[in-house]
Amino acid sequence: MHIPPLSDFGNRIMILGPTNAGKSTFTVALANTLEVPAIHLDRYRHLPNTMYEQRPDAEFKALHDEAAALEGWVMDGSYSAHFPVRLPRTTGIIVLDESYLTRNWRYVWRTVFQKDRPGGLEGNQDKLTLEMFRWLWTTRNNSPEVRAWVSASGKPHVLTRNTAETNALYRAWGLRNPHA
Repeated sequence: MHIPPLSDFGNRIMILGPTNAGKSTFTVALANTLEVPAIHLDRYRHLPNTMYEQRPDAEFKALHDEAAALEGWVMDGSYSAHFPVRLPRTTGIIVLDESYLTRNWRYVWRTVFQKDRPGGLEGNQDKLTLEMFRWLWTTRNNSPEVRAWVSASGKPHVLTRNTAETNALYRAWGLRNPHA
């Protein structure tokens, strides 16, 4: 995996990847290094103190668009319907990936043991659900599509496939991974 210098990515960086690939943790580490806000779109999409109850679409769009207009950010989460606003402002894209089994393990770990985690909803109400295990299964093969789209975007990008490659990014860019 080729790791470009962090300076190639600017100060408005999208972090994409499947659920439980490590996006939120990486977002915080990168935002701290760049001294820009860490924006977790799940927190904008879902109401605090709920089990992922969605905000009304118009409210989510307003929060998203306001965040995308900021001078600098590291933003995790796809919500591709909002790419037309976010992508033109994006200066770099990072795709983190991980195996299906590891993502399932992370889901169990963070739900049962990690009550205060990067990207988690305020007032954490997380519970293990069959719906989330189905989501992890349904999205297990989405990476090739995302990788192809990002590679064709014309934006500076890097694509990881597993924890070892993501950890290589942490090291190469001098990021502090709180879980390492």
